Amino acid sequence: MHRNTSAMLGIKKLHIMITKQFLLLFVGTFFISLFVLMMQFVWQYVDALIGKGLTLDIMARFFWYMALMMVPQALPLAILLSSLITFGNLGESSELTAIKAAGISLLQTLRPLMILVAFIALASFYFQNNIGPHSKSKIGQLLISMKQKSPELEIPEGIFYDGIPQCNIYVHRKNLDTGKLYGITIYRMTSNYEDAAIILADSGMMQSTAEKKHLLLTLYSGEWFENMRSSDLAGSATVPYRRETFWKKRIVLDFDGDFNLADANTFGQNAQAKSLNQIREDIDSLNHTYDSIGRSYFQEAKRYTYAVTGISKADSLRALQAEKRKEFVYDSVYAHLGPDKQRTAVNNALSKVNQQVSELDFKSLITHEGDYALRQHKIEAINKFVVAFSCVIFFFIGAPLGAIIRKGGLGVPIIASVLVFIIFYILDNTGYRMAKGGMWAIWFGKGMATAVLTPTAAFITYKANNDSAVFNLDSYVNLGMRLLGMRRKRSVSSKEVIINDPDYTADKHELTRLSDEVTRYAQEHKLKSPPNIINVFFRYQPDHEIERINEELETVIDDLSNTRDPMVITLLSHYPIVSEKAHTRPFERRWLNILSAVVLPLGAFLYCRMWRFRLRLLNDLRTIKQTNGDIIRRIEAKGLDR
Repeated sequence: MHRNTSAMLGIKKLHIMITKQFLLLFVGTFFISLFVLMMQFVWQYVDALIGKGLTLDIMARFFWYMALMMVPQALPLAILLSSLITFGNLGESSELTAIKAAGISLLQTLRPLMILVAFIALASFYFQNNIGPHSKSKIGQLLISMKQKSPELEIPEGIFYDGIPQCNIYVHRKNLDTGKLYGITIYRMTSNYEDAAIILADSGMMQSTAEKKHLLLTLYSGEWFENMRSSDLAGSATVPYRRETFWKKRIVLDFDGDFNLADANTFGQNAQAKSLNQIREDIDSLNHTYDSIGRSYFQEAKRYTYAVTGISKADSLRALQAEKRKEFVYDSVYAHLGPDKQRTAVNNALSKVNQQVSELDFKSLITHEGDYALRQHKIEAINKFVVAFSCVIFFFIGAPLGAIIRKGGLGVPIIASVLVFIIFYILDNTGYRMAKGGMWAIWFGKGMATAVLTPTAAFITYKANNDSAVFNLDSYVNLGMRLLGMRRKRSVSSKEVIINDPDYTADKHELTRLSDEVTRYAQEHKLKSPPNIINVFFRYQPDHEIERINEELETVIDDLSNTRDPMVITLLSHYPIVSEKAHTRPFERRWLNILSAVVLPLGAFLYCRMWRFRLRLLNDLRTIKQTNGDIIRRIEAKGLDR
C-alpha cells in the first residue's frame, strides 16, 4: 500500500514538473508567436499607417484590437512550439528515458497536458466566438478610418501636389529648418472650371489650424489671377478676370487633418465580426431573402414568356402538346414567310434573346453575391471549430515529435514547428480560397488541413508511444519496396573459417524433393490464372505451403553456404528471396480484406498487386527448380556426396 501511494505521488510530482515546464514555455512562445503574427498583419497594412499623423491613442487601439484578433491564431503555434521544446528538453537530458524506464508510458506522461490543452482549445473557441468578432469589427473600422484620413501635409519639391481638396500646389524649393516655401504656384479649382484661380508667390508659410479643419497659407510678393464668370454673362464669349498684386496675403484652405471613425454599420455583413449564433441567424435570413429573390425571378420569367408569345398559360400548354404531336411545326411556318418577314422574325428573336441574356447577367450578379455571402458565413462558422481543434492537433504533433527528436532549445524545435505550421497554413489557406470561390465544397475546403494533419498526429503519437523509429530511412525504404513488390537480391559469400562441412548427400536428396514439391504446387494452384476475388477477399483459406517450402529451402542454403566450392557459392546466390504471403491475400485480418474490397480503388490495386505476386512466385519457383538442378549436377560432377 505504501509503495502504491508513493508511486502515485511520484507520478503526480512528475505531472506537476512537466506542466510547469510546459506553461513557462507556452507563455513565452505565445507572446513570440503573437508578435510575429502581428508584424505580418502590420506589414500588410503599412500603407494605411505611415504618413497619416496618427496619434498614440489611435495606434494603441489599433495594436490592442490587432493583438486580440491574433490570439486564436497564436495559440496553436505556441502549443506546437512549447510542446516540442518541453519534450525535446526531456529527451535531450535523458529524463524521458528515465520516465519510460520507470514504467510510465508517453501517453501517461501527456495526460495532464492533454487536459490543459483541451481547456486552451475551449478558451480559443470562446475567444473566437465572443471576443474575436468584436475585435475584428473594431480593427476593420480603424483600418477604413485610417485609409480615409487625409495624409499629413508634406509638400514635395518640384512637382504638383494634389493632397489638398480643390487645389494643386507647386513648390520650387523648401527650407527644412524654417519651413518656408519658395517659388509657389497654386491652382484653385471648383466644380466650374471657368471660376479657376491662379496664385503666384515668391515665398510663403503653411500652417494647420488648431482644430485641424483648415490650412492657413501666408504668401509674400505675388499675384492673383481669377476668372469673374457670372450668371449675367452666361451667353457672352468673353470671360472677365481679376488680377491682384499683393505683398502679403493670407488664404484659408479646407483641409480635414483630424481622425474620424467610420460608421460601424459598414461591417454589418462581415461574417468574421459575428458570433456563432449571429452567423446562424444571418444564414437563415440570407436564405430567406435570396429564396424570395429567386422565386420573384422565376415568376418574372414566366410572365415574360406569356407576354412575348401573347397567349395565355393554357393556350401555351396546348401549343406545346400540339408540337409534341407534330401538329405544329415552327420550321414549316417559318418557311412559308417571305424573305423580309423571315429577316424580321430572326432579328426580333435575336433582340429578345440578347435582352434576356443581359437581364440574366444582371440578375446573376445579385444571386452570386448572395451565394458568396452564404459561403462566407458558413466558412467562418466552421473556422471557429477548426482553429480551436488545431490546438489539439498541434499538441499531438509537437509533444511526440519532441520525444522522438530529443533536441531541446530553440534550434531544431523551431525548424520543425515552422515546417508543420507552413504545411497547415498552405492547406488551410488553399482550402479557404477554393471554398470561398465556390470551386470546392465548404466542408472539404475548411476540413482539408485537419483531415491531413489528424492522421499525421495519430501516427507520430503511436510511433513515439511505442518507441518506434519514425525517422529511420531504411524502414520506409523497405516498406516502399514491399508495397511496390521490389526486393533485394540474395548475396552468399564464402566463409573464411568453416567448422562443419555440408552434408551434400542429404542436401541433394532434399533439393530433389523440393523440386518435386515446387512443381506440384505450381500445377495445383494455377499461378498463371488471376486469383478468385471471392476466395481472396471474403472466403480466404490459409495457405502455409510456400512458407514450409521456403523454410526448408533456407535450411539447405544455410548448410550449403559452408561449402568450399566457389561454384556452389555462386549458384546459391541465384536463389530468389521468396515472398511467402503476398500472393495469397492482401492482409492478415479478414475484416481488413473485406474493407479493402469495399473501397473499390484500393481493392483493385491490391487485387492487381496480388496477381503480380502470383506471377512472380511462379517465376521464383521455376528459378528454384532450375538452381536445384544446377547444384545437384555440380555436387555429382565434383563427387562431393561421396
